[in-house]
Amino acid sequence: MEGNEKYTDRKTTVDFEKAELDLLRNALKKSYTERFFIMTSLMKLDSMFRNAKITHQPDVKTNKG
Repeated sequence: MEGNEKYTDRKTTVDFEKAELDLLRNALKKSYTERFFIMTSLMKLDSMFRNAKITHQPDVKTNKG
């Protein structure tokens, strides 16, 4: 049983490494313009989330009865 778990662990590790390499290859295929637009949109989102103010309002339950 333990040997099967080791095989599964190695297989998932290999799958994650392959997925990571695939993402890197796809990212390198993009042009500098595409990379620039993606980065600026991420920076805008970061700025928006940093400036966001989260407020909590308690639930107001009305008793109708």
